[in-house]
Amino acid sequence: MNQPELPGHVAVVGAGLAGVSACEQLRELGYDGRLTLFGAEPHLPYDRPPLSKDLLLGKQTTADVALRPADWYAARDIDLRLSTPVTAIRPDEGRIELTYGRTEPVDAVLLATGGRPRPLPVPGGDHRAVTVLRSLDDAVALRDRLGPGVRVGVIGAGLIGAEVAASATVLGCVATLIDPAPLPLERVVGTEIADLLHSQHRINGVRVLVGAVASVEDLGGPVRLHLAGSDEFVDCDVVVVGVGIVSDDSLAATAGLAVDRGVLVDAAQRTSHPRIFAAGDAARPTGPDGPLPNVEHWESALHEGKAAAAAIIGAPAPTRPVSRFWSDRYGWHLEVVGEFRGEVVLRGELGGESFAAFALVDGRCVGAVAVNRPVEMKAARRLIERGLPVHAGRLADESVDLRSLVIGRANTVDRTRAGGPR
Repeated sequence: MNQPELPGHVAVVGAGLAGVSACEQLRELGYDGRLTLFGAEPHLPYDRPPLSKDLLLGKQTTADVALRPADWYAARDIDLRLSTPVTAIRPDEGRIELTYGRTEPVDAVLLATGGRPRPLPVPGGDHRAVTVLRSLDDAVALRDRLGPGVRVGVIGAGLIGAEVAASATVLGCVATLIDPAPLPLERVVGTEIADLLHSQHRINGVRVLVGAVASVEDLGGPVRLHLAGSDEFVDCDVVVVGVGIVSDDSLAATAGLAVDRGVLVDAAQRTSHPRIFAAGDAARPTGPDGPLPNVEHWESALHEGKAAAAAIIGAPAPTRPVSRFWSDRYGWHLEVVGEFRGEVVLRGELGGESFAAFALVDGRCVGAVAVNRPVEMKAARRLIERGLPVHAGRLADESVDLRSLVIGRANTVDRTRAGGPR
């Protein structure tokens, strides 16, 4: 059987987590061709989750958030091009364009261009007091503006908005959190847990408002946020907008690739052109019935980058773990894995310092939510991935080590398959 011809030069456009993980996976899979990683920013590729918490709080520096040190790239013969945006791709010609009309030949391209923060589309939304938190520069600039007594308005109570509000309170700011949804995480963790999580803002001194911002009024430095349909307003020195991102599919669109609020990809991260792949926030998966919802979490970018790397060189597709995301706020480390639906089994006291809740369908765990229980969440993830049957009473019993449910059940399954005692 003939082996597929490996590309001589792979260009990875976008130096975030998806791009770095793809480069790492290519080398681990034995690819020894030319590998170039293009980053538009001047910084070493960095991790985004710390930007809304540890970097804002001064617990980490800009050097600490780097995904890999500079010598890591050199050791793997990865040509890291910082401050080098790719301005166009020419798939049929096998070339990419850089600034000033320069071009380079490439055999395969991975688009890992991420996303752009959604702007605040209201009058005054472009005021200098209004900012976003997406890049390292955004985080550093915001950190320099926060301090005791600073009035901070956070628009959007998703993961980033919630973490910014929490960080601001630790720094002594007067924080107001605004979102049109009464319980922003209700869809993914259920009503009861979403209410518990959202209530932590009020408990910790954050003013929480349900509504949409209709306009931003200039007060001569500070601004006033007016809420739609009411007389409510909020005076702020700083406003942080966290209302989601827009996939950056501009390179793909101008190159004639299929896009629809993201670069459309199959299960192996292939685009509509055989030599172009996409991963991370720039990519949008498709199924038999068309485009699927974008998944904008850290682990999704990590594993999509690995999957794209395998597809680029014709290697077997790696197994993808069950979806997971996390958030840190007010001393709570929240983790969510899988899908939270079906029968809910509680382990520990809901609202206590630590607890977990498991979602069961037909006697199998399909999702879990936990606060400050990382070991149990690892076990839950294995239960979900292996599809192992589990008794609700044992999940709820805190005297039962959840790891034993995974190990014991796995051993039983192995013996059964081998024809051993049942």
